[in-house]
Amino acid sequence: MDTAEIRRRFVAHFERNETVGAHQAVASASLLLDDPNLLFVNAGMVPFKPYFLGQETPPYDRAVSVQKCVRTPDIEDVGKTTRHGTFFEMCGNFSFGDYFKEGAIELAWDLCTKSQADGGFGLEESRLWPSVYVDDPEAVQLWMKATGLPEERIVKLGKRENYWSMGVPGPGGPCSEILYDRGLEYGPDGEFATTSRLVMPTELEDRYLEIWNLVFMQDELSAVRSKEDFDILGSLPKRNIDTGMGLERVAFLLQEKQNMYEIDVMFPVIQRAEELTGRRYGADHGDDVRFRVVADHIRSSMMLIGDGVTPGNEARGYVLRRLLRRAVRSMRLLGYEDPALPELMPVSRDKMGETYTELHQDWDRIARVAYGEEDAFRKTLQAGTQIFDLAAGEVRASGSTTLSGDRAFALHDTYGFPIDLTLEMASEAGLKVDEEGFRNLMAEQRERAKADARAKKGQHADTSVYRSILDEHGPTEWLAYETLQTESTPLRLLKGGSAGQVLEPGDVGELVLDRTPFYAESGGQAADAGTIEFDGGRLEVLDVQRPVRGLVVHQVRCVDGQFVPGTNVLASVDPEWRTGARQAHSGTHVVHAALREVLGPSALQSGSYNRPGYLRLDFGWTAGLTPAQVRDIEQVSNEALRADLPVGWQYMTLSEAKEWGAIALFGETYDDQKVRVVEIGGPWSRELCGGTHVAHSSQIGTVVVTSEASIGSGNRRIEAFTGVEGFAYLARERDVVSQLTGLLKTQPDDLVGRVGDLVERLRQAEKELEKGRVAQLLAGAGQLAASATKVGDVNVVAQRADGASAGDVRALALDVRSRMSASEPGVVVIIGGPESKVAVVAAVNDEARSRGLSANALVRAVGPLLGGKGGGKDDVAQGGGTDASRIDEALALVPAEVARS
Repeated sequence: MDTAEIRRRFVAHFERNETVGAHQAVASASLLLDDPNLLFVNAGMVPFKPYFLGQETPPYDRAVSVQKCVRTPDIEDVGKTTRHGTFFEMCGNFSFGDYFKEGAIELAWDLCTKSQADGGFGLEESRLWPSVYVDDPEAVQLWMKATGLPEERIVKLGKRENYWSMGVPGPGGPCSEILYDRGLEYGPDGEFATTSRLVMPTELEDRYLEIWNLVFMQDELSAVRSKEDFDILGSLPKRNIDTGMGLERVAFLLQEKQNMYEIDVMFPVIQRAEELTGRRYGADHGDDVRFRVVADHIRSSMMLIGDGVTPGNEARGYVLRRLLRRAVRSMRLLGYEDPALPELMPVSRDKMGETYTELHQDWDRIARVAYGEEDAFRKTLQAGTQIFDLAAGEVRASGSTTLSGDRAFALHDTYGFPIDLTLEMASEAGLKVDEEGFRNLMAEQRERAKADARAKKGQHADTSVYRSILDEHGPTEWLAYETLQTESTPLRLLKGGSAGQVLEPGDVGELVLDRTPFYAESGGQAADAGTIEFDGGRLEVLDVQRPVRGLVVHQVRCVDGQFVPGTNVLASVDPEWRTGARQAHSGTHVVHAALREVLGPSALQSGSYNRPGYLRLDFGWTAGLTPAQVRDIEQVSNEALRADLPVGWQYMTLSEAKEWGAIALFGETYDDQKVRVVEIGGPWSRELCGGTHVAHSSQIGTVVVTSEASIGSGNRRIEAFTGVEGFAYLARERDVVSQLTGLLKTQPDDLVGRVGDLVERLRQAEKELEKGRVAQLLAGAGQLAASATKVGDVNVVAQRADGASAGDVRALALDVRSRMSASEPGVVVIIGGPESKVAVVAAVNDEARSRGLSANALVRAVGPLLGGKGGGKDDVAQGGGTDASRIDEALALVPAEVARS
């Protein structure tokens, strides 16, 4: 049974169920959701979290989904076991206060054991073992009732295995798993079920494979200290069901394969890799692991790029970069040196694209991002190898045999060099790597990243105070689309995250109103500015956020009077601010449409930010835009403004919006039931958007593109001004042109040519000055040779040449050496250059070399004093450094080194 059929049968089983009722089929959400605690969706229940947490009312009582998921903690274990994969699909059925344990157990057992002819999976009952939480006797009885199994066939496990929570205060509950016995080939025999087995023995994890987990969400948890240490506050007001069946695990069982890498949607990649490398899967364990890494990481990377991730050095981008580079690296270890992704990723696309058709539709962009990253990594491998060789040489020179953790981390973090490659090359060089030091630095980096994420606005780690306000008063009546001013009632004042009673002038706090006209920061649009007036004073609105869905919170500073919640207030948005914000947000849509018109439909927005008069738009693209392309984007934008295109919006379901051709911003979360589609000029620009907009494109005023630049591999950014700010920018440029034409006494049309002539004349003058300076420097070579100091019987010249380039220093050293007596040993060391970049060159004649003197040894001796290093041959060597303050000290070392030799 192929994977697509398994997926279809799962959804159909619940969608058409008559026992507990039909389930609403919910399409997979993006891998990227707006959750400060998650990089990616890592479980099927994640899109439903607001329902389980009570933040939102579910639009249905029962649901079924097959959710795309990515889990990253086990990347290093991918391919080594049958249980670890990065991308996977989780089949789940959900009950929101509807059916509970008995219904969930019966539904799962029925699908697993029902014959394939009747639409089930046809798994042998004798191989299935239910497990329950050790303190859940109810579940034991329900399993026995639903399956007819004796109690000894039901495994009892502890909290670590069979109690579920989110790791924070909130809902939790016991679990039941369905385990599949794969037989003696995969683990030892013996008594499996016991009265209370607290953990699953490691040696049995491959044999008794978990294929489905049923979570009975019934408890309200408090004081969650760890997965196994928490307090149960009481029962939830509504009990819920959350299940997860691993699609890949069921697939390799039903397809009679050894592991998930050999199923129909993954093994074709391994087969293609076999053709490219000449190696055979199944012949060598080490190679098998690499083949599996390739199959998993190719698919995972493709799905991440499809959902809008681009390679980078932090967070999601870093994970993607690591996956792509590990895949390329694995192909290299299998003996394939040519670009691998263009050969492998289309194979994965053809298999996964049978279900996720958007992979075909968006293939040009996906391929461009992936292949561009491989090209960059191939260059990194070349450069990183040279850097590693230098580091390894220094380790050996110091007498050590261990590459430090910070060196390994620098190779990894700065140059993108994988740690496994560093370990391999170190082993080949007879060195070890301080892996513990490397891991510690990696852990510190991850902690810093987590701290940064927690510090972002609107991503507070603890939102309980806001949830309590929402529970007590309900959602804020949000009127930003309708008016700029409302009379409102203060509901709660917070100071420092807790309840406050009063704001004195200068105090800053958070104010929740029953209704507000203020736009809360979202969708890339900055929050509105304005005031909240009360009897006897005024509050300035500094920021507006939605810390939990449905609740608008105003950060305010008391300007006048003493504010005490209790009386009504007048909330007023600054109309000039809103006008500029509308211009900028509509301008962002216009620039996005113009970008796609100029570059093609695969140029998709990956992020944006706009505030009054300013916009920036990030988009996936691997090459820099030409000046002509930037001008074309600006021209198309302004032509759209001149056409006075109508701007409108309407609400529809997400599926209707996609059918209508609306573009959704990668990573944004949209309501399945109702989304807002903003269009400018009909189909010319249709995007899902919750921002504020102008009524006609001409009201944007102007679009002035000010820059276009890279912000990371495969991602670029356009910045522009709109409205009055755009005209002000042009006015400033006009003033600059006016001043330059006055200074150069020319006309604006001739300005570029005139400046070009001046630059060329200046360049020629600098060349002539350079020639004179070099000639003057070299003219002193004879005098330097004649003034050599005797160190024993060796003639030594150690001289500084301030301001000389590295080339000049080398030329001078060689010239001085040539003027010294060939019959006597001679040594020349010249150090010069600008303060920030010191150059050192040593040259010795044949007679000196016969006495054992070496230019290479001299450069290595003085280099560290200059904050650098270098090397070369025995007759001539060159190095550099950054510390010009120690040049005299380095020169003084030369006679001592000569005497020592």
